[in-house]
Amino acid sequence: MTQPKRHTVEKIGGTSMSRSKELLESLFLGGRDGAALYNRVFVVSAYGGITNLLLEDKKTGAPGVYALFSGAETDHGWMDALTAVGEAMGTAHRKVLDHPGDLQAADDFVRDRIEGARSCLIDLQRLCSYGHFRLSQHMAVIRELLSGLGEAHSAFVTAQLLNRAGVAARFVDLSGWRDETEHSLDERIVAGLRDVDLSTELPIVTGYAQCSEGLMNRFDRGYSEVTFSRIAALTGAAEAIIHKEFHLSSADPRLVGEENVVKLGHTNYDVADHLSNLGMEAIHPRAAKTLRQAGIPLRVTNAFDPEDPGTLIDEAATDTPRVEMVTGIAVHALELFEQDMVGVKGYDAKVLEVLTRHNVRIVSKASNANTITHYVDTPLKRVKRVQAELARHYPGAAVSVRALGLVAAIGRDISGLSVMRRGLEALDAEGIVPVGILQTSRSVDAQFVVPRDDMDRTTTALHRALVQDGRDRPARLAA
Repeated sequence: MTQPKRHTVEKIGGTSMSRSKELLESLFLGGRDGAALYNRVFVVSAYGGITNLLLEDKKTGAPGVYALFSGAETDHGWMDALTAVGEAMGTAHRKVLDHPGDLQAADDFVRDRIEGARSCLIDLQRLCSYGHFRLSQHMAVIRELLSGLGEAHSAFVTAQLLNRAGVAARFVDLSGWRDETEHSLDERIVAGLRDVDLSTELPIVTGYAQCSEGLMNRFDRGYSEVTFSRIAALTGAAEAIIHKEFHLSSADPRLVGEENVVKLGHTNYDVADHLSNLGMEAIHPRAAKTLRQAGIPLRVTNAFDPEDPGTLIDEAATDTPRVEMVTGIAVHALELFEQDMVGVKGYDAKVLEVLTRHNVRIVSKASNANTITHYVDTPLKRVKRVQAELARHYPGAAVSVRALGLVAAIGRDISGLSVMRRGLEALDAEGIVPVGILQTSRSVDAQFVVPRDDMDRTTTALHRALVQDGRDRPARLAA
């Protein structure tokens, strides 16, 4: 791969990809011509909703092809679902492409991938009808196979769109389709980009990359950002850019009002980690780690506001303590109360062991002399299984589960701002009684645990008190 002195690696999410026709003018072209069009690498996600149809709905858990295939009693469910994916892909690219030749090429591409996947799944079912083979042993590979279909489709269609517009775009397929060789992630990326001249070509790269590590197995739905960050690190990018359909702001404008939010503008990777922990998905923590270690700054922009520089995320500290964002996540509080816990070691370790075995993600935790509470982001059914297992291990303990909301005020430095006091005053004024409050000594975030139904009101109240009302305050307030 021919590397220019300066280039960027840029990622586009699925919701934005569904508006690719708008992106053509605002982002891909953006008033550029000639050499200014190049020295960029675009890593794309599947069109909005496609990965949900292939795997399972990320929010509701509704089964897609993968989930239906893994629990199939007959072929009809997953086969019909796979056909529906092909139809959804066709609908998506017909909103993007106009030229009959491009449409035909896209239709042919979808047919090849969908029918190829169908044949693979049928063959696997037939093989596993023999007693020596177990379908469960192959499900991780099937999840990887299905994951790559969406990104390959969107990358192919985007390259078609750009070539029709006069841009020398190249479809770079890292999904390993019909590739019999085995590669690590880095090897897959290097091989895919080996003969690309970034100064004269615009590579459109699949967010999914087939590799021996198994991206889905390790990172699940965050795999595209991991691919994106590794490409940036391996190519020595000057900057990594994530294009979203909104600016990274101080709160959700739908909750607090667009007129009240503030664009972050500049923050650091520490804040980005906390946002990821609360489901904001500024960037996957592993991707952030890769960029940090490579010394590559990250920029988060609004893809449809190309004149705005967005928010820069780097290692810089701040000279002005402030709350930069207020955001929250729905959690379940898993509480273990055991009077015999006092002075006895091992309770916390056992809880963590059970949570890990059930693949439960911990958002936050608190403990005192006889109570350990984990605030977890996982479906209720799974939490109930953990509850039952802990009750068996500790028959004398009271193990309870409660649906709550965790709302955090986050900033690079919130020391000296009396965030806890001001936050509690704001909640009291709204008649909201918190279940718990947590703050560590690092002064990066303060967490308010509230009843689930009060999450939105809590976010609005804290944003008003800590961001809106604090804009004209001195940099440091008396504690």
